[in-house]
Amino acid sequence: MKVMILAAGYAVRLQPLTTNMPKSLLNIGKRSIIDRIMDKLDRIKDVNDPVYIITNDKFFSNFDEWAKAAKHKCAVSLINDGSTNNDNRLGAIKDMSLVIEEQSISEDLLIIAGDNLFDFDLENFLAFAHKKADGVSVALYDIGDIKLARNFGVVAIDDKNKVVEFQEKPENPRSTLISTGIYYFPKNKLSFIKEYVKMQNKMDAPGYYMSWLAQEDKIYGFTFTEDWYDIGNIESYKKADAEYLKKEKGE
Repeated sequence: MKVMILAAGYAVRLQPLTTNMPKSLLNIGKRSIIDRIMDKLDRIKDVNDPVYIITNDKFFSNFDEWAKAAKHKCAVSLINDGSTNNDNRLGAIKDMSLVIEEQSISEDLLIIAGDNLFDFDLENFLAFAHKKADGVSVALYDIGDIKLARNFGVVAIDDKNKVVEFQEKPENPRSTLISTGIYYFPKNKLSFIKEYVKMQNKMDAPGYYMSWLAQEDKIYGFTFTEDWYDIGNIESYKKADAEYLKKEKGE
């Protein structure tokens, strides 16, 4: 299994923290978000090195400096998508397609948004995904607030965990169950990404692709109850940072 981490965004809502530093490299508690993701990947047995981290031209040197100093079991390969600012960014879906094509990925693929801060065990998600190998799997979380749900991909699943509806950032969400930006693609489902890029024009959020895919093929939802944090603005960043500092102090 290959792994891709999406880290090419510009996080304009987090400025000035992200003016000269990518969101993924911000510390939450005593460790950066990207290190916390890599810690979880280090515990997975079947990761086929390297882990691909796609970033942009503005922050490539930041990630390069981090990678040289990082101490992780999994090796890392950095990919520059060539964008230089929020206006000319490729968008997450094109970044996904770029890595798959440039690296000739033909294995099962785990994709994680680089600003993801979650406490569940990825092995549990992968075990679920392997049982649902006839479709793509996505990790879901009940955010518990309709207003907050508007900012995410809102999902409905049936009694067999199959996604029956996927709405990206709906004005009137039908539930509070959301996609967290963690996806598992069996190798025979990767071609759908290239197909979407050729046919569609919404490339920013992966949820647009998942909404389309839910109508074209099968998607399954793995719902977890452990803590998950959206680091979307200064307020949410400070809250997550404070909570992790408490956890690390054993409070």
